[in-house]
Amino acid sequence: MANDNMKINATAPPVENADLVARLRDPSTARAAYGDVIRQYSEPLYWQIRRMVQNHDDANDILQNVFLKAWTSIDAFRGDAKLSTWLYKIAVNESLTFLDKERKRLNISLDDEEAHLIHAIEADTNIDGDELRLELRKAIASLPEKQRLVFNMRYYDDMKYEQMSEILGTSVGALKSSYHLAVKKIEQYFSDLS
Repeated sequence: MANDNMKINATAPPVENADLVARLRDPSTARAAYGDVIRQYSEPLYWQIRRMVQNHDDANDILQNVFLKAWTSIDAFRGDAKLSTWLYKIAVNESLTFLDKERKRLNISLDDEEAHLIHAIEADTNIDGDELRLELRKAIASLPEKQRLVFNMRYYDDMKYEQMSEILGTSVGALKSSYHLAVKKIEQYFSDLS
């Protein structure tokens, strides 16, 4: 997972599998089914988390927390949403909680967060990429947190607005607006570079 192929090889969540959910609900097959969940969702969840926190080790730790939280609360999964939506919601919440704790631990204001994220991007030795990809990561880091999250979900994961709405608890219209604003700011970022 250390090689970031960004948009080219973005990993979309696996197709929902009703059999997998049924096996998760059956105590005799739940453990094996959960192994399948981990195999199917580790990579897409890792990259969603990684794009939020920027650090490989932190992303791995958060991913482990996501799977632990999902396993311990699998009985709470009612099936109202897709399994992938539920897992993404846990991943987003865990990532946002981590970022909030990091801001407090490092005494970073929201205004200083951009500089902190850009420093993390520049110091990251775990991601391969050209200068354009590095600048795109910096441009995304310059966005407000919500726009950054929406942009990553839409651009990298090609996630539908309806699924994002379920995960983030935000209206489709507000998500479209956030994405549009993010794109405009990223375009402006690149325009200012030239």
